[in-house]
Amino acid sequence: MIRSRLESQSNAQFQLLYSVREPAAAFYKDELEAISKRGDSLLLTYAFTRITPKGWPRPPGRIDAALVSVRVWPTDLAPTCYVCGPTSFVEHVNGLLIAAGMDRGKIRTERFGSTGERK
Repeated sequence: MIRSRLESQSNAQFQLLYSVREPAAAFYKDELEAISKRGDSLLLTYAFTRITPKGWPRPPGRIDAALVSVRVWPTDLAPTCYVCGPTSFVEHVNGLLIAAGMDRGKIRTERFGSTGERK
């Protein structure tokens, strides 16, 4: 999504709240940080669930209501929110966004993971 936004030369604000177990597990970390430092209207926030970098301001933990309250766009801006991850994560974050007052119709979700089927 970020690459498509850059290619389209959109100036729309874009915020990524990236939940990852530890810094070494972040996909595209260097690319994301380079884009966020360029001033292309990308705000990048990590939520480390197991291990944080030294001096990180937030202890390890899942995305919670407190983090959502300070790291998502205000509801009066009517942002479209995209949530991607395993079903349990998607449901959890979706619930946090709704509780924060986000419009249900502007929350887009994509789930991935096991289907539960065995061969």
